[in-house]
Amino acid sequence: MGLDYYSVLKVNRSATEDDLKKSYRRLAMKWHPDKNPGDNKAEAEAKFKKISEAYEESDGDVKNMMVDAYPFHFLPYDLFLTCSFLNRQLGTESEILTIDIKPGWKKGTKITFPDKGNEQPNQLAADLVFVIDEKPHDEYTREGNDLLIYQKIDLVDALAGTTVNLKTLDGRDLVIKLTDVVTPGYELAIAKEGMPIVKENGRRGNLRIRFDVDFPKRLSSEQRQNIRKVLGGGGQPQQ
Repeated sequence: MGLDYYSVLKVNRSATEDDLKKSYRRLAMKWHPDKNPGDNKAEAEAKFKKISEAYEESDGDVKNMMVDAYPFHFLPYDLFLTCSFLNRQLGTESEILTIDIKPGWKKGTKITFPDKGNEQPNQLAADLVFVIDEKPHDEYTREGNDLLIYQKIDLVDALAGTTVNLKTLDGRDLVIKLTDVVTPGYELAIAKEGMPIVKENGRRGNLRIRFDVDFPKRLSSEQRQNIRKVLGGGGQPQQ
């Protein structure tokens, strides 16, 4: 009488191919010898072998999908946010996998396609995992849900006020009126102009403008006197 793989794999006789696969994965992870070192290794090796034999016998159509190693491996791929789909080529089979990029996804976000990775004889197919990376922008830097941009202005604009014109990431023209006196390192936060916040529909981070003041390298005596008159500073200008 052959091996009762239903009993070994702990499934009932009406189990589907997917049920067999899931049960095999679970038991293989539990009893793989690498997870059972020391005194338990011999027992684990015996049970792992029996589980593998049962799974191989369970269905000729799935015998080439067995896993022979732990942990079940992943195939990491870098994915820049500018990508909308990637091709997968395995042997003679080609498949297009579509990834729907969600607004606000951060670096490190993983998109998993179960059983779409490497396939080898006597192994279950690995999962295919794409990892989001962020392509650097020429002007904007992401900090959490905020966007940061550096803006240099002249000293006269820093003191007297000015208008800052920015092009947003989605192509809009943003006009910001600057009325405060700006010192080097001054930061202005514009609400709801940052990155979309995932799972919080409609909410966005801030756009933070960090200013650098471009000071003149030299001033004439007349310019110095005029500045003192305007600003009301006391004392005599240095020659």
